[in-house]
Amino acid sequence: MPGLLLGEPFPNIEADTTIGRIKLYDFLGDNRKVLLILLLPCIFEKSLYPVSVDINSYNCDEPTETLPFPIIADPKRELAVQLGMLDPDEKDSQGMPVTARCVFIIGPDKKMKLSILYPATTGRNFDEILRVVDSLQLTAEHNVATPVDWKPGDRVMVPPNVPEAEAAKIFTCGIFTKELPSGKKYMRYTAQPH
Repeated sequence: MPGLLLGEPFPNIEADTTIGRIKLYDFLGDNRKVLLILLLPCIFEKSLYPVSVDINSYNCDEPTETLPFPIIADPKRELAVQLGMLDPDEKDSQGMPVTARCVFIIGPDKKMKLSILYPATTGRNFDEILRVVDSLQLTAEHNVATPVDWKPGDRVMVPPNVPEAEAAKIFTCGIFTKELPSGKKYMRYTAQPH
């Protein structure tokens, strides 16, 4: 099943959406945006707008057809196949694999910075998505990495490829190195740059 790898250019897909026909690169412009793609194997007019009303209603908003983001129609599942979004374990009433719940984060360079693929039976974790966006923006601007369970304001890690002498010059607020049984010094922490 085709799919995309991190760092690869995200395809400049063209599709019908709840805001009309879009070309992805034109829609993204030069800004970093999170693109949540909800592909629906259905007829556009009869399904997408009721879904928009349902989403707004579920979020305790006025149940209108307008959303702050477009939903993409994919009645023939062409995009789902191209992006590797079919869940082979979950089938619809016709026995066809349903689309998984995917999150793609695409950078200003139009390359995929992150993808999270959830099975159709599992909802997305928006707190995690926001945490990841914060991490991606921080690490794109500064030569740091974020450790497991990192949150904005927590200490960050000095990447292993930064030599100790260079790290001392870059991270003038100090570096804490976690002592490990191997004696290797790759667990280096510093204050989050601002």
